[in-house]
Amino acid sequence: MNDFQGQTVLITGATGKLGRAVVQAFADRSAQLVLVSRHRDSLRNAFGEENAQRMFVAANLLQARQAEGAATGAMTRFGRIDVLCNLAGGFHMGEAVHETAQTHWDAIFGMNVNTLMHMTHAVVPSMLAQGGGKIVNVGALAAQRGLAQMGAYIAAKSAVIRLSQSMAAELREKNINVNCVLPSILDTPQNRAAMPGADPARWVAPQALASVIVFLASSAARAIHGAALPVSGLS
Repeated sequence: MNDFQGQTVLITGATGKLGRAVVQAFADRSAQLVLVSRHRDSLRNAFGEENAQRMFVAANLLQARQAEGAATGAMTRFGRIDVLCNLAGGFHMGEAVHETAQTHWDAIFGMNVNTLMHMTHAVVPSMLAQGGGKIVNVGALAAQRGLAQMGAYIAAKSAVIRLSQSMAAELREKNINVNCVLPSILDTPQNRAAMPGADPARWVAPQALASVIVFLASSAARAIHGAALPVSGLS
């Protein structure tokens, strides 16, 4: 398949379980890839060496300047960014809202919201200049309602949903599609270890979620703006 031949896809959180699945899905469709993670060694360990189709960027996206550097590097190498996949994020639960420390709150919002905002600031101007693009963000199915001991995480992922919808309203007339996916529990080694009694066959396989992300980044989704798409696996 060459659905994305000649297009540049920037993927944050590229070395995570979901990130690797998304990278493979776009690579299978001939995309030029800009893979972002905090450490270059983790990128090499996950994907081997850079090549003509694949660029590595080590960046701490909590820092706006480093996000700008990632976007600038992609533009210098490939001349454009057609798709931005904001996969960087993190999960934590356990505290009641009234017990949540400021440091924990800041960390959850930093991983899930600030990284998205920094990359949006860095990438959208180039999409506007080139006449269009696609942005896919990762919310969470749990963010559709409040749950005990998950206040900070749900608040952060709720912010991702509303930011995605706001961006879609702002950018749809500029030929930029912004949407987000809402996965339930992902089938990862970490989740299997944390929930040994659960049935992971009912969870969302990273490859399945990657397929949805690729769809939202494709021309087939050109009429979709501001969607918050549940991806829930088996019920």
